Amino acid sequence: MGNKKAFSTYPSHIATEFDIPKMTLCDILQERAQGYRNHCAISFYHQEITYGELAYLVETFASSLQKQGVKKGDRVAIMLPNCPQYVVSYYGILRVGAIVTQVNPMLVERELTYLLQDSGAETIIVYDALYPRVKAVQANTAVKQVIVVNLQPSSSSFAPDMTFEAFLGQGDGRVQPVAIDPEHDVAVLQYTGGTTGRSKGAMLTHRNLVANVMQCVEFFKDKIEYGAERYLTVIPLFHVFAMTSGMNLAIYVGATNILLPRFDLQEVLQTIKEKKPTSFPGVPTMYVAITNTPNVEQYGINSMKMCNSGSAPMPVELMREFERKTGGLVLEGYGLSEASPVTHCNPPFAERKPGTVGIGLPMTEYKIVDVATGTEELKPGELGELIIRGPQIMKGYWGKPEETAATLRDGWLYTGDLAKMDEDGYVMIVDRKKDMIITSGYNVYPREIEEVLYEHPAVKEAVVIGVPDDYRGETVKAVIVLKDGQTANEEEIIQHCRQNVASYKVPRIVEFRQELPKTNVGKILRRVLREEAAEAKQ
Repeated sequence: MGNKKAFSTYPSHIATEFDIPKMTLCDILQERAQGYRNHCAISFYHQEITYGELAYLVETFASSLQKQGVKKGDRVAIMLPNCPQYVVSYYGILRVGAIVTQVNPMLVERELTYLLQDSGAETIIVYDALYPRVKAVQANTAVKQVIVVNLQPSSSSFAPDMTFEAFLGQGDGRVQPVAIDPEHDVAVLQYTGGTTGRSKGAMLTHRNLVANVMQCVEFFKDKIEYGAERYLTVIPLFHVFAMTSGMNLAIYVGATNILLPRFDLQEVLQTIKEKKPTSFPGVPTMYVAITNTPNVEQYGINSMKMCNSGSAPMPVELMREFERKTGGLVLEGYGLSEASPVTHCNPPFAERKPGTVGIGLPMTEYKIVDVATGTEELKPGELGELIIRGPQIMKGYWGKPEETAATLRDGWLYTGDLAKMDEDGYVMIVDRKKDMIITSGYNVYPREIEEVLYEHPAVKEAVVIGVPDDYRGETVKAVIVLKDGQTANEEEIIQHCRQNVASYKVPRIVEFRQELPKTNVGKILRRVLREEAAEAKQ
């Protein structure tokens, strides 16, 4: 095991090894529905759904899926903001052995087309405002059935294929038995980017998902009281962090999950004040906004026993200021889609080391290896690639055997992240996967944006980098060389990108140059541009 020293920090009452039962998330929901039948499972504005009601809705939705011909292994896409229908759809899909295909609601038509084509999804549950986008691409995909969720009285002029309520009405709650092998059967396709700019669907099995929830529960057991917790989940459920640390973890511990569809600062603060959540999984940009709120102390943020931070690096100074102002405790962690996602976190039971992502969760092995071969384990303090092994590691990438073989080697997940480990097993992430940009918690892959930029008729060369940003963590910047005789301005380039990629991927800064820094063989030196941007920020 590559981190024996880390396990010495575990107190004796926290297990570093345990059996993962052969059960699914749906089995767990059924157990909670029996033990906490009248306890609130989901709080969504003025709506409350008990565990008994949630289990009933899931069974009804699942039976309707079966009546519509959805079978084990079929891919069913969810393109929704946080809402009760998301939870019902997700668990209903798993209940019939189908595969949840997570879709970011911000995707534009070209991105959505690729994801639906790649997954082969034939059914999609979509928010009504996004229905026209789905219909615009449907002919180029395998989608046959569109189920539309309406969260408020709609003035839409379109007639949807079928509303969520009508679909539920077709179910009778009698689900035909489906044999599920938790270890091998895929539960979720969690799409993540790649070096080619094309998304890859990380195949997460039923066992992966249950294991990661159980690992988190064991790690944080001193902070958890079954049936008494209240999770505030505002990070989107299509994001793997929210899926596990918000939705699935809340159900496992019989918590009330307070759902908000987007991060509106005043709404979040008012919700904290009124509903007094005990746990808050968030990303650094959220902590920035909360910390900079005048008189933030009056919102009672100290009701939260635990504030988890993930998806992007948490600046140490921000962490300290947030805690000083609010009385909350921030535990920064690390994970990735390929690991369901949580692998590391600063422990609530041992020393917390700001600037690190903590130690591995129970049953998680990890080590730092040399970048060149990936086979030599490095000593504490040496910089190399972080690799991980554990029950939460994905089965592979959907339909991409070569990329799977490159990422999963001898049972180890090669993260591509450069890191160091100290003598106690605490990990510090030094640089991130390849050239990936993390802005407001979202992953942006430069190659994808560059391909769009190259489609502009005036662009000769283009490179995209992330530049430091106090609020977003990083901002997307495009550096462009125009073709001889051609003209374009910043707004024109931004508008071109806005039409072709999701808004969070659109460059907010565009710089025009006569030439780009390159190696002697003509490769653009992205690193030089990043260093220049970092120096300019200082």
